[in-house]
Amino acid sequence: MTTLDPYQDDYKRLLEYLRKLSQAAVAFSGGTDSTFLLWAAKEALGENVLALTVKTPYIPDWEIEEASLFCKRNNIRHQILTIPFPEIIRNNPEDRCYRCKKQLFERLLHEAAGSGITTVLDGTNADDMHDYRPGLRALSELEIKSPLLESGITKAVIRHLSKSIGLPTWDKPAYACLLTRLPYNRPVRENVLTLIEKAELFLMLADYRSVRVRVQDNAARIEMDNDLMPRFISSGFYKKTAVYFKSIGFQFISLDLEGYRKGSFNTTIEK
Repeated sequence: MTTLDPYQDDYKRLLEYLRKLSQAAVAFSGGTDSTFLLWAAKEALGENVLALTVKTPYIPDWEIEEASLFCKRNNIRHQILTIPFPEIIRNNPEDRCYRCKKQLFERLLHEAAGSGITTVLDGTNADDMHDYRPGLRALSELEIKSPLLESGITKAVIRHLSKSIGLPTWDKPAYACLLTRLPYNRPVRENVLTLIEKAELFLMLADYRSVRVRVQDNAARIEMDNDLMPRFISSGFYKKTAVYFKSIGFQFISLDLEGYRKGSFNTTIEK
């Protein structure tokens, strides 16, 4: 980062916040926000930072692998906590995010305490306050700290600073857990989560990065950024996609002409 960086004061403010903690554990998913936070925490706290990554059936394996690789390359202490599917969210309730975060972060607090660490951080940023995020209530109840939010740092600033630092996640698309691909208030089958992971990875490996595969019954509805659609159609890749999706178990495949929308199943709640 150069001294002329317009956001250097934001980064300095974040480092000052973190240095006051003396030690901390970071809830690390491998996404843009948590990677940036973990990097800053490592710079501020050195060996007194611990990365904690949760592995559940609704987190894709490739994200866990990326998180592990980042920590290895940067000599950051890292623990992966394997947790079975929480039965409290088996029916994908509307307050799923709250129930999930409450249970998972209780586990993170327990693991951190086992390493003598009392403070757990998460990567919520200032823009997250404008979205439907019931999980924020769980973080507040458990007194999880959100340094990016408390420092007023937005997603755009995180991406800019991540690029300046040289973090590989600076342009990584947002990626929510696989449960967001399913309608609310229906039982979740773990084999369906596996199909969704395979389907999205197939598209991402073909350089369609900003995608979601929403699933209802045997139908897969593909959401992607609008600027990706012309290539998807004109290249004929939609045909290969249909063949692959059917080969793994989907009966009906469609492309959503409205494009990618964050949490599109949330419209049923808002109404």
